[in-house]
Amino acid sequence: MQPHFHFGLHPDHGVVARATAAITPQLADWYLQHEQFEPVPGRPDLYRLTHPDQNLRRRARQTVHDLRRHGFTVHADHSIDPAETATPVTAQRNSLTARQARIAQAAASRPSQHRAGTPQVTAPPTTAAVIHSPAAARTR
Repeated sequence: MQPHFHFGLHPDHGVVARATAAITPQLADWYLQHEQFEPVPGRPDLYRLTHPDQNLRRRARQTVHDLRRHGFTVHADHSIDPAETATPVTAQRNSLTARQARIAQAAASRPSQHRAGTPQVTAPPTTAAVIHSPAAARTR
């Protein structure tokens, strides 16, 4: 199966993208411009990522990820392919998020009245009648 897009690094244009015959030019143009790519002047089949000085590789990886999530087949250079350049920070962030989700689920599944140190109140307190008797007064 032919990919819909090819992404790579160009020495003059930074991150570039090219659509293949597997996708209509209009649809490819719309998606690439939506992902902040612009046509390269004089090369109507080539697009470059706008603002190359702003997180170029991260934005390129995000674009590849977004297009794949939309169901497109994308071929990308190793350095901008999110499937091959997963960073440990992302894995660490995911494990922290998973830990927080487990803690929140555990806290939500246990009713607050059963937590340690929290008194259980089953009925409102009642006022007991105090009976004064001479015998009770003598024992004090």
